[in-house]
Amino acid sequence: MNKAITTFLTEHADTNPVSFHMPGHKGSRIYRENGYGYFLDKIMDCDITEIPGADNLFQTEGIIAETMKKYERLYGVKKSYLLVNGSSGGLISAILACVRPGGKLIMARNSHKSIFNALGLASIEPVYAYPEEAEGCGILGEITAEEIVRCMDDNPDADAVILPSPNYYGICSNVRKIAEEVHKRGKVLIVDQAHGAHLRLFEKYAGSGAGCACAECGFPESAETQGADIVINSIHKTLASFTQSALLNLTSDRVNPFVMEDKLQTIESSSPSYLLMATLDINADLLEKSGERLIKEWTDNLEYFYTEAEKIPGLRVIMPQNMDRTKINIDMSAYGINGNELEELLMERDIFIELVTGNIVMCMTGIGNTRRDYERLIESLKEIAAKLGENKAGGQAIRPAGQPEVLTRVLEKKAVPVEKEFVLIDEAAGRVCGSSIIPYPPGIPIVCPGEVIDEAVIEYVKARRGAGEKVIGLTAEDTVCVGRQV
Repeated sequence: MNKAITTFLTEHADTNPVSFHMPGHKGSRIYRENGYGYFLDKIMDCDITEIPGADNLFQTEGIIAETMKKYERLYGVKKSYLLVNGSSGGLISAILACVRPGGKLIMARNSHKSIFNALGLASIEPVYAYPEEAEGCGILGEITAEEIVRCMDDNPDADAVILPSPNYYGICSNVRKIAEEVHKRGKVLIVDQAHGAHLRLFEKYAGSGAGCACAECGFPESAETQGADIVINSIHKTLASFTQSALLNLTSDRVNPFVMEDKLQTIESSSPSYLLMATLDINADLLEKSGERLIKEWTDNLEYFYTEAEKIPGLRVIMPQNMDRTKINIDMSAYGINGNELEELLMERDIFIELVTGNIVMCMTGIGNTRRDYERLIESLKEIAAKLGENKAGGQAIRPAGQPEVLTRVLEKKAVPVEKEFVLIDEAAGRVCGSSIIPYPPGIPIVCPGEVIDEAVIEYVKARRGAGEKVIGLTAEDTVCVGRQV
C-alpha cells in the first residue's frame, strides 16, 4: 500500500539522511544553529494572508519591500523581486515582459520546460541556440557567444535572448561576451541562473579573503556581474530558503520595471505564501550577517572533498572548463557500474543525490551541507570502490548520455499539430510531436511540439524509462501525443 506524503516525509527525515540534492538548506540545522529556530517552532502560526501590516507582494510598501532591499544589496542590482512560484514563474514573467505577442525569442535548446511553456502563452516563435557537448563528459556544455550571434544575425527581429547558466550540471556560459553581442543589437538578455543563486555570494564573500572567485578555481562570475538584464535565481536550490522560493533580479534599464511587475502579478499566485517569503527573508538576513563565514565553510568543504576524491583510484570527477564546483559530478564506471547503480549504492548508505545521467551522478551541494556530509560521501565512495574492486578494462555502464546527441542537433520542424492522437512510442518515428516529451530531471524537453520524432529520440526515451526515470509526456501505456495523420 502506498504511504501518505506525511508518513514518507517523516520516516525519511528520521533516517538522518545526507542530502546532496535540492533544497540547499539541507534541513533545520542551519536555521536552528544561526538563531532562526523560533520561526520553525511557530511556523504554522506564521501562515497568514495580507492582514494589516503584512504588506502585499504585488504592491510592496512595507516588510516585503524591506526584504527586497536586502537582496538588492546582496546582489548589487537595481531591483529584486521575491518569487513564490519558483524560478518557473519568474522565467515565464520575464519572457512575457520582453517579447511581443507573436514575436521571436532566441533560446537555448536545453532550456527548462517552463521557458517552453511561456512560448504558448503569447504565441512566441522559438529560435534555438544549440549547446555544445562538454568534451569527453557525455553531458551538455555551454552556449557560445558565436552561436547566439548566429541566431541573432539570422533573426534580427527577435526581441530577446534567454539561456541557462550554470546548466543543471554546473557548466557556465560566457555571459559577459554574450551580453555584449546581445546589447550591440539592441536586444534584452535573460539568464536562467536557477542553479547558480550562490555565484554572486561567492564573488561577494569568497573574493574577500575566503578564497578565489575566478573561473579557474571553479566559481565563475554571476550573470548579474557579467551584464545580463534579467537574472532569475532559485534561492531554494543551493541557499537557505524553502522549496519554490526564488528571486528575479533586474540589473539594467532595458526592461521597464512596471511591465515586469505586471507580468509577475499575472503569473504568480494571488495568495502568495508568507512562509516562503519569510524563508527568503531569513536567507537574506543570514547571508548579510554570516555570509562570509558560511561561504568560507562551503569552499573549505568542497576543497576537502575534491582532495580526498583524488585518492580513490578509478573514481572520475567531471570537471570541464568554466565549471561551478558546487555541483559534484562523479563517474565510477571504471568499477563496472553506471550512474543508476551508483545512486542505489549511495542510497543504501542514506546518501541521496540530485541527478543521474548515464554513468554520472550529480551531487548538488548547498549552503546547509556540513563537513560530516562530505565525509560520509567520501567514506561511502571508498567503501564502494573497495567492495567492487577497480575494473581497469572499463565498466559495464550504459551511456544513455544520448542527451547531448539528442539536444545538440537540429530536428526537422513542421507546423504544430492541431489535430492530435496518441501512439505507442515505438510507432512514433516520423510523426510530428504534439506535446513536449521531457525527461525529469533535468526538465529539458528532448522534442517539442512541431518537431519530428526520430529514432534517436525514441531510443533515448526508452533508455530513460528502462532506467526507471520519469519522462513527462510519455503515458503509463508508453504512448506519446503526435499530430493526427490525415
